[in-house]
Amino acid sequence: MNLTNLPPEQLSRYRGHLSLCEIDLPGQQAIADGRVLIIGAGGLGSPVALYLAAAGVGKIGILDSDTVSLSNLQRQVIHTTADLGRRKVLSASEKAKAINPHVHVESMDEMLTTTNARGIISDYDIAVDCTDNLSTRLLINDTCVALGKSLVYGAVSRFSGQVFTHVQGSACYRCIFGPAPVENDEPPCSVNGILNTVVGITGCIQASETIKLLTGTGDLLTNRLLVFDALKMTFNSFDVKAIDGCRCQPR
Repeated sequence: MNLTNLPPEQLSRYRGHLSLCEIDLPGQQAIADGRVLIIGAGGLGSPVALYLAAAGVGKIGILDSDTVSLSNLQRQVIHTTADLGRRKVLSASEKAKAINPHVHVESMDEMLTTTNARGIISDYDIAVDCTDNLSTRLLINDTCVALGKSLVYGAVSRFSGQVFTHVQGSACYRCIFGPAPVENDEPPCSVNGILNTVVGITGCIQASETIKLLTGTGDLLTNRLLVFDALKMTFNSFDVKAIDGCRCQPR
């Protein structure tokens, strides 16, 4: 998508960004040239996909192997009642394209596995982790580290959310949460409970980090873990360090 000579429709569509000196036309062009993979089309993936499409990210990949169920609709706002039973990637891709027909959306109706992860993630600049299980989070992290790709991580539980960003040389998931996986995943939102707005807040922060990465604007959540509590409405940022010997560190 070449924005050098913006037609009136594009000038109007992106006026909010073009009016920001930190983004302006060069930043919007960087967004248009960006390639972002959203892994998970659920609660976190919903706001991420909607806002990145609205922002004009040139290529958006959406990967998920699930279908839309009634219990999803409380928090997965990209899907509607009419989408019940549909594949999530098709529903999500349709909504993203409806917001902005200028973006290219690639739907991947599959699980991320050790077999396909490297091939899928290598086609993108940034991976946004919108998953809800530990094994997939570790796979995303390790693949991004191996390929030198940026990663924006988000997770939620009950009334709280957390976000951090990894770029080459910064702390990764294993540095923050431990080098070895635990035996059991945390119960999913459908079991453990989740305030629906928490996933929206977390996903919007992930989308913001992604746009900052693409445009080179602002301070990223690298070597920092942002944690918020919606009950107390507090936000705290914790400095974290890369573990010596971790694969995310240059050798």
